[in-house]
Amino acid sequence: MRIAKRYRFSLLAALALLAASALLKLAVHDDPKKTTLLVSAAASLKDSLDVIETQYEQAHPDIDLTFNYGSSGTLQKQIEEGAPADLIFSAGKKQMDALVDKGLLSEQRVLLENELVMIVPANSKKTITKIEELSAQDIHKIAIGQPGSVPAGQYAKETLEALKVWDALQDKLVYAKDVRQVLTYVETGNVEAGFVYKTDALVSNKAKVALQILPTLHAPIVYPAGVINESKHGAEAKAFYAYLKSAEAGAAFQKYGFNLAK
Repeated sequence: MRIAKRYRFSLLAALALLAASALLKLAVHDDPKKTTLLVSAAASLKDSLDVIETQYEQAHPDIDLTFNYGSSGTLQKQIEEGAPADLIFSAGKKQMDALVDKGLLSEQRVLLENELVMIVPANSKKTITKIEELSAQDIHKIAIGQPGSVPAGQYAKETLEALKVWDALQDKLVYAKDVRQVLTYVETGNVEAGFVYKTDALVSNKAKVALQILPTLHAPIVYPAGVINESKHGAEAKAFYAYLKSAEAGAAFQKYGFNLAK
């Protein structure tokens, strides 16, 4: 009985400590002197936006940038269903066009361009010189993003269809929730190859580029950004949107391999 009581007391104490810790974090995060901007952004933008977050918050101490990373299709659905957001930065024009058509954006523009590559684990001994070789018997698993919600997956599908190998590779395809999960699958050796953006490959030392995909095989890879109509901080959101188009932000994007939109 004493052991049971002591266990219950310890459990209650632990729960109280966790609750106090959560409240402390919440109090620190929700600084009444700061405006929190919630940015829904494609997973492939994380590295460059980490830099931009630091730069912008240092120059604007009254702003707290919070990023919601995911696949562009998932972010689109979240905003359509009323999830809170001040800006969206998509990796696909189709997703942004859907939001524009529904009148959910006050302004938007393509800011960046990217390239599609096929990667393999860094320690892979396989030499792949063309996409068609993925049909070989010693290639068992190939990762791509879900074509319906992940733009990189859609570009990969378009590439495989253009080369007439999409149907032949169906049993080998492993679908990921976003492009960074594809990268992880390749880095860990769970698949022999995967399709990601050039920018994803550049930040990894556990994967290497096996092939650069001809841009003529798929739709243009563009990254539009826009301000959400229902933003509760419209002026601050538009100011950050303007910053994303600045030379300083452009330098951060280029550092991580993006091309600035022409």
